[in-house]
Amino acid sequence: MSNTKVQPPLEPEAAESVAPCCPPLTERPLSAEEAERTAAMFKALSDPVRLRLFSLVASHEGGEACVCDISDVGVSQPTVSHHLKKLKEAGLLASERRGTWVYYRVEPSVVAAMAHMLKIA
Repeated sequence: MSNTKVQPPLEPEAAESVAPCCPPLTERPLSAEEAERTAAMFKALSDPVRLRLFSLVASHEGGEACVCDISDVGVSQPTVSHHLKKLKEAGLLASERRGTWVYYRVEPSVVAAMAHMLKIA
């Protein structure tokens, strides 16, 4: 018998409640700080394995995924952990340990901020 407590998925914050990190690219030039912060997010997503892991988490039912459900991306488990760590460091994913497993979810505020910044029209 397991003594692991099953918790319901975390509720993401409403995207509207978050101030975007940067203005749309067509509004004004980015400051050096804004450019550094934004580049780190896009750099994290520029790796195909990381982009695939991000997509797997984002599209997973309930908006979060157990690492056990997203590890089949063609690389070893330590490499998956490395890439998930990089996505967390860039602020794109959040995680929560539940028993022996770690659950990941996309940070909706960051995704909303990136979408706002890329808004061209």
